[in-house]
Amino acid sequence: MQALERLTQFVIIFAIFLFLLLGIKYSFNVSDYVIPSFQELLEEAKNIFRPYLFATLNTFVVAVIGHAFATLLAIIVASLASLKSWAGSLAKTASYNLQAYPVVAVSPIIFLFFGDGLASRIIIAGLICYFPLLLSFIGIFSVPVPEVEHFFKITGRLKRGLMLKIRTIENLEKVVTVVVGSGTMAMVGTIVAEFLAATNGIGYSIRKALYQSNLARIIIALFLIGLVSSCYLATLEGMGKWLKKRIIG
Repeated sequence: MQALERLTQFVIIFAIFLFLLLGIKYSFNVSDYVIPSFQELLEEAKNIFRPYLFATLNTFVVAVIGHAFATLLAIIVASLASLKSWAGSLAKTASYNLQAYPVVAVSPIIFLFFGDGLASRIIIAGLICYFPLLLSFIGIFSVPVPEVEHFFKITGRLKRGLMLKIRTIENLEKVVTVVVGSGTMAMVGTIVAEFLAATNGIGYSIRKALYQSNLARIIIALFLIGLVSSCYLATLEGMGKWLKKRIIG
């Protein structure tokens, strides 16, 4: 139901966008070269829907892998950075400093090292959503929950693992929100990587359409990206609700 609701909302928003675009075209008699006609959109959709759908699914799989990789790494590094020690302080400082570098700016270096294949796409997708995840997890893991931790502290049972578990459960709503929000960034990161230098995925298809000045194909690509992203976010939200129900009840 969540996925259906998100898909419906996306289709409504996209239809409004398309209606406004075509409204501008026909109101001001804009050339088909600048804004494609409705007939051209239908014709292009018929021709390229299938290959673009597979390209979008290809991008989606890469984004999911990059997102999972980034989430796991962010949890590990945030656990270290939340320690009140020299190592923790160093990890926290490094996290704050490194997140200031725009990933897109270092993407050429990644492509130089790893080529224009799958590895580069996963790394860039992961890096783009990694730092927001990391900073959020550092904040969650670093802030005590006195009313819960106090009992375990005075009984001497408050170990590091238990402390992180308490803080995660107490902030589960935030954790789920952060992970869901970063899912969009993983899709964006993958598309950016494909647009820059990859040879697969919907980002690569958009780059080719741009070179051909074919706005109709770009609009269709955006539509498919929105559909797949909506399903992915709804799935993450569903998993978050299931997790909260299992842990909190």
